[in-house]
Amino acid sequence: MNLSGRHVISIADFTRDDILHILKRAREMEGRRDDEPLRGRLMGTLFFEPSTRTRLSFEAAMLKLGGRVMGFSDPGSSSAKKGESLADTIRMVERYADVIVMRHPRDGAARLAAELSRVPVINGGDGSNQHPTQTFLDLYTISRLFPQLISGGGLTVAFAGDLRYGRTVHSLISALCHFGGRIITVAPRGLELPPQYEAEAKAHGITVEAVPTLADAIPLCDVMYMTRLQEERFPDPLEFDHIKQTYRVTAAMLKHARPEMRILHPLPRVNEIAADVDATAHAHYFTQAANGIPVRQAILALVLGAV
Repeated sequence: MNLSGRHVISIADFTRDDILHILKRAREMEGRRDDEPLRGRLMGTLFFEPSTRTRLSFEAAMLKLGGRVMGFSDPGSSSAKKGESLADTIRMVERYADVIVMRHPRDGAARLAAELSRVPVINGGDGSNQHPTQTFLDLYTISRLFPQLISGGGLTVAFAGDLRYGRTVHSLISALCHFGGRIITVAPRGLELPPQYEAEAKAHGITVEAVPTLADAIPLCDVMYMTRLQEERFPDPLEFDHIKQTYRVTAAMLKHARPEMRILHPLPRVNEIAADVDATAHAHYFTQAANGIPVRQAILALVLGAV
């Protein structure tokens, strides 16, 4: 399967076979040592929004493959501060780099960049729209925990928190449509899963069920996918203070969980997972974050035609 030259903009652009191919290559990357297939290649990172894990894991992935990195993590240090358009930024950077990784606050910005660029563009998150490489690492993490995911074993995944604006949730639900199973949602009023994602899942035969509390979801799921509640979405600070305590997993709540249940989170967490959860067998979010390196190594090597 040849993914050379492909943009990575939306999980919807990838078939089930594409996804499985990327996951297979990521597993191979875990055992790769002293091999530099991207030596002489240059990655441009354009981060118009803050990022820790996505930016650093992409940089680590490129460096581990022998490539080099240039770019910015603060748009204030770029010509965007002077009013340069995104289109002009892309037209310049494509002349410097072999691949572009971009995060942008506007929905659809990554698609626009891909339409303009002559080198592959990888979407590191565009607004509330998509975050496809996070989805690949989420699927990789789940498939390592539950190999039956790949064979259509019918996992139950619960999504909790901000499901309306959570781009990681949107991308992962679309990807899970290739593998079947059941989805449970837990969200505050006004931050429920957008209807198009629920409709997409149901069209693929996936049951989608909304439950009122985390306590209702915990005993039912194989994977609990937590997301951060964003204070700026709440017009009333008092309402936010109340709800953030309601959407919080503690170690005590996990006594009703299945022994094999694992908690994932795209991070950063704020209040939604108590620190006492870290010491439980259910916590898997730091391993999930670490999986970003082999997955992004695989993606970079594939789009640059090195594997």
